[in-house]
Amino acid sequence: MEQTQRRRGAELEAVLLDAAWDELMESGYTRFTMEAVAARAHTGKQVLYRRWKNRAELVISAMRHRNGSIIEDIPDTGNLRDDVLAILQRMADRFESVGPEVVHGLLAEAPDLDPEVYSRMTGVMETIVQRAAARGEIPTGDVPERVLTAPTNLLRHEMLLAREPVAASTLTSLVDDVFLPLVRTSAPH
Repeated sequence: MEQTQRRRGAELEAVLLDAAWDELMESGYTRFTMEAVAARAHTGKQVLYRRWKNRAELVISAMRHRNGSIIEDIPDTGNLRDDVLAILQRMADRFESVGPEVVHGLLAEAPDLDPEVYSRMTGVMETIVQRAAARGEIPTGDVPERVLTAPTNLLRHEMLLAREPVAASTLTSLVDDVFLPLVRTSAPH
């Protein structure tokens, strides 16, 4: 009888995340279960629960595994406007890759998620604004947190209401009509 080698560490996690992504794409969020992912990965559901406390956290990890982590690759285009547009486009692309049903499901389970899921973008936006200040585009990187998170939170709102991909014109408006004017008026001179 042939023995299978036990998977561990990064190899096991990759198998679990691939199985989660495949299950999500095949079954959708409403029918997505830890049991189905475990069966697809040929393991027990306790292996999943040791890493993720619920299906929402597993789905977010699978999305990051599949599409990369925004915080690990913060755009640096050379100007504030394009950096923020790039971040919003990545968020919109993720929305499009999983569809509104998954996003709506995740938002419905938002209270069950680690608050870090939502605070990650604050750090990304801080980095972008600090770089813009260092380039002299804005007087300082000392921008209120509500201003920093305005474009990403407003995009989340758009995605919550959307049933189709977010238009490029919406992203541009969030940056040009909301974020940049707020940054320019809220930063101390």
